[in-house]
Amino acid sequence: MVQVHALPDTPMAALLEPGLLAFLQSLHQRFEAERQQLLADRESLQTAFDKGYVPHITQAAQEIAEASWQVARIPADLQDRRVEITGPVDRKTVINALNSGASVFMADFEDASCPRWDLLLDGQWNLYQAIRRQLQFTDAARGKTYQLADKTATLLVRPRGWHLNEVHLTVKGQPISGSLFDFGTYLYLNADILLANGSGPYFYLPKLENAKEAALWAKVFAHAETYLGLPQGSIKCTVLIETITAAFAMEEILFALRQYITGLNAGRWDYLFSVIKKFRQQPAFVLPDRAALHMQQPFMAAYAKRLVQVCHQRGAHAIGGMSAYIPARDETANAEAFAKVKADKEREARLGYDGSWVAHPGLVPVARAVFDQVLGNKPHQKSKQVMGDWQPADLLALPADRSITEGGLRTNVHVALQYLCYWLSGQGAAAIHQLMEDAATAEISRAQLWQWLRHGCRLTDGRLITRSLVKEIIAREVRRLPHLFEGRPDLQRQIPRATRLLLDLVITDTFEAFLTQPAYELLLQDETNIFNSTPYENATTN
Repeated sequence: MVQVHALPDTPMAALLEPGLLAFLQSLHQRFEAERQQLLADRESLQTAFDKGYVPHITQAAQEIAEASWQVARIPADLQDRRVEITGPVDRKTVINALNSGASVFMADFEDASCPRWDLLLDGQWNLYQAIRRQLQFTDAARGKTYQLADKTATLLVRPRGWHLNEVHLTVKGQPISGSLFDFGTYLYLNADILLANGSGPYFYLPKLENAKEAALWAKVFAHAETYLGLPQGSIKCTVLIETITAAFAMEEILFALRQYITGLNAGRWDYLFSVIKKFRQQPAFVLPDRAALHMQQPFMAAYAKRLVQVCHQRGAHAIGGMSAYIPARDETANAEAFAKVKADKEREARLGYDGSWVAHPGLVPVARAVFDQVLGNKPHQKSKQVMGDWQPADLLALPADRSITEGGLRTNVHVALQYLCYWLSGQGAAAIHQLMEDAATAEISRAQLWQWLRHGCRLTDGRLITRSLVKEIIAREVRRLPHLFEGRPDLQRQIPRATRLLLDLVITDTFEAFLTQPAYELLLQDETNIFNSTPYENATTN
């Protein structure tokens, strides 16, 4: 039996009908055991990392690399991806992103969204309406109405990662995978109309660690197409290469999903977090200030180049990562942000990327101008084969300068605290110091704090990074937050909980795999204040 719990007052509630629930149940029953095994495999591999393991190219990967194969046909509306915009799934953001002039909009149910149940359902409803061109938003305070333009970006949806559950939908009392809920709900409600409109159900797959996890998605896609009577190969995906283990398995991942995949994306922020997380117990892999972890660092440059090499060899798109800078009100700061974004996109275009990400509609013209100059009327530059010797060790060529400054320490505390306040209040992406911060960038900050403490690192002024020092800096930053959050009582209310959560994540011997998991438990505690917490018996099916 499948049951929906705690159904909030949202138009999406009417769409959680028996047919959708039966489909979600079929996904859970068929794939949950394999998902759990893959998550257990992650834990086993982490134990090996903790004992000194270093990833390498496997024999299976080498055989796939030596074989001749290409990814399947890519649909017409995914051929030109020169500018992609990403963002959460609230109504205003969806409209602005689709209208932004970008080629693609990635609607993000993961790192840019808070997985509060009512917000997730509202996000699905917003996409449902957008696809049917019914989506509107009125800002009463500004007296402004937002609606879809005649021409909009191609829509891709990013579900949550394999590691996350959705506790509000259970099958025989067991929570369904958050990834399968996000994927299955969007697919069931929208696949037919998307295909009828000349597009299709397209997805971004996050947090994959290896080809086995990619192969599970391939099985899910095949089952879903059969179950819903969709033409084979209707579902298309792009995989975010945002873990160090996936970087060593790029070709394997492409091969496992070759009937469905259109490209890979260089998800740089989660990638940096993964390097810290996987090597957390190995002192040789301690990284410097977050600000020093740019794409010119040897290990990041190798990762970026390798992705283009692999994709173009197999006929797939190589999509660049997020430059987190966003427009500012100050003209000087704004000019600096635009210049940095332009330089980042020029670097990617020179490497051979077929497109790239931006975080704000105001930056779409900046990225588009760069790729227009390189591509002209061509939809991509997959004909550009990136040559040169490549060694697996290049992916582990860490910075020579590992300096950790007091400013870097403070920045990590400040960003993590602020972001947790936003996240707990229901906002998954937030502008902090002219950067768009999401769960991925917050993960870097808290993971570095843990790593520096664990290995007894020193600041450039010689001071040892101790628990007392970190607690002192956290206390100072906490005192600043009420002023920074002036006029936002929703954020001010979260300061005590965010502080406790950050301390729990950092001042501990045990590393939490994802901050969103303990934070999710705090969200669940809030639900009785948001909507009815009793099971919704009418949304139950056998």
